[in-house]
Amino acid sequence: MIELLNPALALVSIGLGLIGWFAPRYTMDVLDLQRGQSTMGLSEMRAVSGCLFVGLGGGALLLGSAEAYLMVGCAWGGAAVGRATSLVADDAPTRGTRIFFAVEAAVAALLIANNL
Repeated sequence: MIELLNPALALVSIGLGLIGWFAPRYTMDVLDLQRGQSTMGLSEMRAVSGCLFVGLGGGALLLGSAEAYLMVGCAWGGAAVGRATSLVADDAPTRGTRIFFAVEAAVAALLIANNL
């Protein structure tokens, strides 16, 4: 069962990344982000919420090593730290912020614990 966890979470990263890549407007709506006069916001969604996670998960699947999956966990952990900072520092964090933090922290914890 544990040997299935790493590829499954890499596929979660890829799946969420594909949404950010190919549906940046939807992603921005889910994240409650506003689109401006330029396409820079869409570009940022495709790059950071999209292809970054596709590449991260794909690279881990390609390499298949504990170190690769550990790095995926560290990336998700970094996102969780940023989200936790928002929970503490920002005025009136949303329910969405809490949910995203919980998901990011859980994925990070599973990958890190499974691959240390």
